[in-house]
Amino acid sequence: MIKTVEIKCIEDVADLILDLEYNSEIDRMRSPYLFRGMPDYAFKLTTSLRRNCADKQRMLEPSILRYFTKYASIEDPSLDGNIWKQLMVGQHHGLPTRLLDWSKSALIALHFATAERDVGDTDVRDGIVWRIDAREIGDMLPERYRAALKAENTNYFSVNMLKKLVPSLDEYDFDMGDHSMVIVEPPSTDQRIINQYAYFSVVPMGIEDIEADFLNRTQNTMKYIIRKDVRWDIRDLLDQSNISERVMYPGLDGLTKWIARHYYVKDNPYAGSENP
Repeated sequence: MIKTVEIKCIEDVADLILDLEYNSEIDRMRSPYLFRGMPDYAFKLTTSLRRNCADKQRMLEPSILRYFTKYASIEDPSLDGNIWKQLMVGQHHGLPTRLLDWSKSALIALHFATAERDVGDTDVRDGIVWRIDAREIGDMLPERYRAALKAENTNYFSVNMLKKLVPSLDEYDFDMGDHSMVIVEPPSTDQRIINQYAYFSVVPMGIEDIEADFLNRTQNTMKYIIRKDVRWDIRDLLDQSNISERVMYPGLDGLTKWIARHYYVKDNPYAGSENP
């Protein structure tokens, strides 16, 4: 099941960012949810590998990872022989992979749902934030994967946990079939991963339609449609709260994107007049 909620005013954001649960064992508030924001509600939950390779993804994935590792090992020799780290590092640097990005932070998901390459498009289309329940995803895993999570008292795998449990993507695909996937907390290889509070779901080849899988197999999945009329208000709230490119992408590139939006003039007749 997928429940849809519309965010029509800035006050509606509270229901998203305050979606916590009380944990009586530790007397603290905790969230089992992960979030993914996209600037267009029409965008599908699709991996970059499928977008890049379409129905040839199974055939092309080994070549993509082999060539990435061959050249990237110059900078990181630990990639050789660790398929899971190859995926994580490759995804982080734009390689087409079977991974789908998520964040533990609803605010960070809202950033990606309201940040446009062309600032003038901020109020042109509706954005979207997906929410999934990590416990629910974990409960659908095969028994030995569930046992590994239970032994570590966590809902998320690490790269080392996966490396010990399943050595190859072929074996992983066999184990997952068309009904389950693991969620991984990536290694903190740089500040961007840390700042984005990043997690990845490892989509098996057997799941061809991620949204249909969530629809048919989950009960707690939600999508928040952010109406275009309120996107500027949310965008300004996030920037004022220091949730912006200068935090998401540490360095001068992120800083300049944030500054450009901060000083953007609405109804600008010159906006979008030049090729990117």
